[in-house]
Amino acid sequence: MNFGPLPTVDVAAVPADGFVLDVREDDEWAAGHVDGALHIPMSGFVARFGELTEAAEDGRRVYVMCRVGGRSAQVTQYLVQQGIDAVNIDGGMLAWDGAGRPMVADSGNPAFVA
Repeated sequence: MNFGPLPTVDVAAVPADGFVLDVREDDEWAAGHVDGALHIPMSGFVARFGELTEAAEDGRRVYVMCRVGGRSAQVTQYLVQQGIDAVNIDGGMLAWDGAGRPMVADSGNPAFVA
């Protein structure tokens, strides 16, 4: 698939208070995610799109995340087409974890990328 030029950022470029949208599935999210991220799985994204537009009302940039960057690239493309300032996080959660960026898990156990 060719998405054309897709806005992408390295994990190091995501501000600590950045608005992260995680589009992974529930089991992946539960294992480990960015604290404070908005979780809308890609499988139900279009139906829950309103949750994102409410959260992004202030026009903040949306940093879109999945495990490695494929699903988030598709969602980023969709958001850009809707006029939302969105960027794909290159390498996804694997890169986030590899860079030592903080993560939390729903279980309270150490977070990991599922």
